Formats: sequence, structure tokens, C-alpha cells
Amino acid sequence: MRATAGKLGVPLAAVGLAIALAAGLAGSSTGSAGRRAAGLHAVVRQAAADSQAARPSAPKSFSPSAFPLLPADGPGYLAPGSDPSALPGEVLIADEDNNRLLLVDPFGRVRWQFPASGRLPGGGQFGPPDDAFVSPNGRDIVATQEMYDTISIVSVAGSRVVASYGHPGTPGSAPDYFSHPDDAMLLPGGDLLFADIVNCRILLLAPGPYQVVRQFGRTGSCYHNPPTNFGSPNGVFPLTDGHYLVTEINGDWVDEMDLQGHVYWSAHPPGVAYPSDACEFRPGEYIATDYSTPGQVVIFTSTGQLVWRFRPAGANALNHPSLAVPLPNGDILVNDDYNDRVIVIDPVTNQIVWQYGHTGVAGSAPGYLSKPDGVDMAPPYSLLIRHAATMGRP
Repeated sequence: MRATAGKLGVPLAAVGLAIALAAGLAGSSTGSAGRRAAGLHAVVRQAAADSQAARPSAPKSFSPSAFPLLPADGPGYLAPGSDPSALPGEVLIADEDNNRLLLVDPFGRVRWQFPASGRLPGGGQFGPPDDAFVSPNGRDIVATQEMYDTISIVSVAGSRVVASYGHPGTPGSAPDYFSHPDDAMLLPGGDLLFADIVNCRILLLAPGPYQVVRQFGRTGSCYHNPPTNFGSPNGVFPLTDGHYLVTEINGDWVDEMDLQGHVYWSAHPPGVAYPSDACEFRPGEYIATDYSTPGQVVIFTSTGQLVWRFRPAGANALNHPSLAVPLPNGDILVNDDYNDRVIVIDPVTNQIVWQYGHTGVAGSAPGYLSKPDGVDMAPPYSLLIRHAATMGRP
């Protein structure tokens, strides 16, 4: 989607909040309330109305102060017509091809970056981050570097890597070797849970030095037969019932499983060719992206029934989106990888209401991204903090 009313990334202050939205961006000077006044689809309207109460809430005692935020001076860089009220706070972006993590506020201003100077102290290098999630205690970020075959844990306040797993650029299946690890999650007790895609397994590591607590799936046996076999799993996301949602690329499967290996159900996300990173939209409903072109975002049930689909065509088409995360107001945060942008979708109006990044134009300057492959919210709205109270423990 390319805006026609102006070049993407024009400072927000220059376009104003009342600008008419162009090429699929929807909104008005009245903000979210105005956007939701018309065209309500019955099922999605109910989901949006219930979302705040149904989703896990952030711990009231948590503060986002772990991030040493840069000043919020100057204009932001958003697509024209973007509505900052669509976001409750800053967005953490795994900007993969720029080898960096960014924290961007709702106005499109970069408030934090790692590594701050582009390289680690001492001449080290931060491998391209595929996904990044804030830890349940808010002090760390776990960054999965799929194409680098590693996982790094980054201290937020210290802006340094405090632990790492895997061998950079060397895939394998022996101890402390991975092959395209994806979506690593830090559990409240410090254990690390993630999908090891090419090895077709899910690993649970103890805190500290490499130690496997549990493995699900037989290494190298890549077909759908959970929990004994998984067909190239690419995500293991927490649910509010303490279980986890596993996404399998081969065969288009999503499974609910606990950390003892009990599988509760398996379903096909309807009409999806390449399922990616399914997670909970609200209890009983699940959201996944289709890592394809044109891509899509779907909400579905445990029986595979379609609840909602976002699959725009033409200039608005998604290009290999890989993760969709529900926001407290019912909107959906999505990284649209090959379009070099992060967007927010209003599922009631089926419109893009916020965008950071220039559609299909990669770059590293303010307002630009290069294949952003992961998103999370800053505390207290981050995924693992919202699920900390109910997240299953080994």
C-alpha cells in the first residue's frame, strides 16, 4: 500500500492528525471512536467490544522505565493519516535486515535502539533479529536470530547481550546448535521456549548454560503428529489457559499443547497457505498470518472456523506478513515483512489505521525499515508481561 496523498514517512507534524487517509489508510480527526462508527461487522464488532475484558491485563505494578528512552523531541515519521491513538504505547520492532531492534512511539519517533551505534561494544555484531519479545519481568528482550541460528537475551537497561545460545551462522542439531530457531519466549521462571524450524522440534531450555529441560518433536522428523512429530514449527505462543499455541508450516496446522506434551486440538487456519506465528486473539479465538504474497491475517476457532479475514488486493496487498498481535483496543499490530512496514489494522472497518515504514522501500533512516520480521509492545502491554500470570511453567 503506497499513500498517494504524500510521500510515506513525511513528519506527522507536517501532515497533521486530520489529514485525509490515502490508499487504504483509514481514520479521521475524531480518532478511534470515529473510525468505529460505521460499517460494523457483527462478529468482529463483538470481538472488539469484548477484547479488553477477555485478554490478559498487564500487571498494575509494572513500569516501562526499564527502557532508557531517548527524548521525544521533533516530528515523528508515519505514513500520512496514521492515527497515533491506535497504539497504547511504544512498539518494539525487530528490524531484521538492518540488524537492529527499535522502540518506536505512536507518533513514529525512535525512543530506543539496540545496538545503539550499530555494533556491539568490543567490535561484536548483533545478528539480524527475526523476532523480539520483552521478558515477563520487563528487564530483558529475547531476540531470535533465525537466519543466524542463534538466540540472544538483551538487557534493556544495560543495552548489552547477557546470554546467547547457538553458533552464529552454523546450523545443526547437536547440543547448543539450532537450525532456524524462531519466536523464543522467556518464561516467568527464566526457561527459554522456542521452535527450531528445520530440526522440526520445540525446545525448552533451563536458565543459564545450555541445558535442555524438555524436547517436543523428533529431531529431523518433519510431519504433523504432535507431540511426537511437528511439521516445521515456527512459533510457540502462550495462551491465557496456561497452554501454548504451536504453528506448523507443513500442512498448515495450529495446535494447542501444554508443557507436558498433551495436545488439546489441532486445526487448519482457514484458507492459509503458509501459517506463521499463531497466537491468541481472545479466549477461544486465534489469529495467524499467511506468510505469502498476497498475504493475509485471519482469526479462527479451534475447529478451524473463520471469524475474520484481512486480505486486501492491489496496492494495499500484504507481502509476507509474519506476525499479528492483538492490541488492548481491539486493533491488530502486524509486521508486513517484505513491504518494509509495521501496521495497525482496525478489524471493524478493515482498514490500516497506522503505519511506520515506507511501503516496499527498505532503508535505515528515520521512518524506514528493512524487512521487519517481529513486533511486540513495550511494557506494560508486551505479550509476555500480559501472559505472565497464566503462562504455564515446566
